[in-house]
Amino acid sequence: MMSEVSENLASLKKKIAKIAVKWQRNPEDVALIAVSKKQPDERVRDALEAGHREFGENRVQEAQGKWPGFKSEFPDIKLHLIGPLQTNKAKEAVALFDIIQSVDRPKLAKILAAEIKAAKKDLPVYIQVNIGEEEQKSGIPIDEADAFIQECREIHGLTVEGLMCIPPNVEQVAPYFALLGKIAARNGLRKLSMGMSGDFETAVQFGATSVRVGTGVFGTRTS
Repeated sequence: MMSEVSENLASLKKKIAKIAVKWQRNPEDVALIAVSKKQPDERVRDALEAGHREFGENRVQEAQGKWPGFKSEFPDIKLHLIGPLQTNKAKEAVALFDIIQSVDRPKLAKILAAEIKAAKKDLPVYIQVNIGEEEQKSGIPIDEADAFIQECREIHGLTVEGLMCIPPNVEQVAPYFALLGKIAARNGLRKLSMGMSGDFETAVQFGATSVRVGTGVFGTRTS
C-alpha cells in the first residue's frame, strides 16, 4: 500500500511532466526538490522509500539532526540548502549539503569558497537573487547580480551552477520568473531554482529546472 507521501510525489511528478510537455520542455529537465524542513523522519523516510532523492532544507542545524543517518542509508541523496546561510555555519553546510542555493553576499561567497577548498569537495552553488527587491527577503539585488556572479566565479572560484529566487507573494509571478531567466541567460547559467507549492506551474513554464515543494509532498507541517 502506497503512503500518502508516495502518492503525493507520484501525483506531483505527473503534473510537472504534463506542464513541461505543454510548454515544449523535456520533463526530465525539471527536478522536484521535496522541502523537508520541520517534517518528521517518518515522512521523509516515506519519500526515500518511494525512490525520491532530492530534498531541500532551510536550516543547517535542523538538517544536521536529520540527514547524516539518512545519507549513510541512502548514499545517492542530493541535499539542497535553500534557506539563508550564516557565515558561522558555512563549514557545517559544506560538510552536509550537496548544493547550496542561497549564496547572496560577497562575505558569504568568500567564506564558502575557503571552506569548500579546505574540504576538497566539489560543491556547486546557486546565487540567490532578490527578484522582487523586498527588504525582508535575502538575495543579491538585481542590479548587482551580474557583477556578483562574476565575482563568485573569477575571484572566489565557486562553481556557480544557477540562480534561485523567491518571488513576491503576488498574483502574477510570471514577470519575476522571466527576469530571473534573463539574468541567468546573459551569464551563461542553465539552472533555475524557482517555484514553490503555489506557483511551480508558472515556474516550469518560464524555465525552472528545479521546483521546491513542501506541503504538496509531505502535507501540513507538524510544528
